[in-house]
Amino acid sequence: MTKLRIGIVGLGMAVTPHARGLMDLADTVEVAHAFSPSAERRAAFAGRFPFPLADSLDAILDDRTVDAVLVLTPANTHLDIVRRCADAGKHVLLEKPIEITSARAEAVVAVCRAAGVTLGIVLQHRFRPAAMTLAGEIATGALGEIVGCSTVIRLWRPQSYYDEPGRGSFARDGGGVLISQGIHTLDLMLSLAGPIAEVAGSALTSPVHRMETEDMVAAAVRYANGAIGTIDATTAAYPGFPERIELIARNATASLVGTALQIAWHDGRRTEIEPDRSAGGTGADPMAFPHDYHRAVMADFAAAVRSGGKPRVTGEEALKVHRLIDALIEAGRTGERVRVRSD
Repeated sequence: MTKLRIGIVGLGMAVTPHARGLMDLADTVEVAHAFSPSAERRAAFAGRFPFPLADSLDAILDDRTVDAVLVLTPANTHLDIVRRCADAGKHVLLEKPIEITSARAEAVVAVCRAAGVTLGIVLQHRFRPAAMTLAGEIATGALGEIVGCSTVIRLWRPQSYYDEPGRGSFARDGGGVLISQGIHTLDLMLSLAGPIAEVAGSALTSPVHRMETEDMVAAAVRYANGAIGTIDATTAAYPGFPERIELIARNATASLVGTALQIAWHDGRRTEIEPDRSAGGTGADPMAFPHDYHRAVMADFAAAVRSGGKPRVTGEEALKVHRLIDALIEAGRTGERVRVRSD
């Protein structure tokens, strides 16, 4: 099998789990180039990983042997970089969020669609075994109709995290806890329980942090199928706790806590998956987790490119969580119930 040749763009904090995953996938994926505009970051990366360096994005895009680009740059750079990749005929695997606004995120999806290149989004929580087991039970209809689904995301980030220039700003990150941290769990929630029709609640900056955007959100939600639930998200909960999705259905109640799963069936059966070593990243060090599910994301993307199919999390799929986040922020700003865009 010919190896998929990939270029990495962005060698900052997010690169480590991706690079480790790519090393594991060396039999099927080959890193052709790794680039950062920072010479210091390129040197630091070269000291840790055995991948060739590039001194420009053009060097990657001009290399006809490169099939795809892994983009790990700040969110506000994604549209411009993805447009250049798509124009060069390169498939794109993009770190979340797609972009800093839904309009720019939609433009990212549109340029890839127009160029006929595959776009995958790194939302790795869907690849956890516990999440996939629960998704399977839902897909088969075993749980029955979902009547309630609530999500709790209680993380911790110290003020030093937000002291980095641009972090927690609308201009660079596009928002706070929802788009930067909670997006993983919210995406998983939507993939399990289905779309949310409307939301009402509060989104604010607590006295715990000095930052532009929200670090605390509490909302009531109504799903498109009539189910109800809540969303509770913060980065002010010291020392940080595993995220939780609690799902109530006609035949069972399921609790997905980090990487652990418990399903209590009405007939007395219990399904349990113990937490695995990938739990982490909920506290002061956001990268304190293994790379297992990043590897799974990249393997899924590579398989999609080879087959001409779709990755598990497409751009269109990831737009759903962006539109939910928009509605949560708008509800917090206005105090009104807000419909979630479904287009």
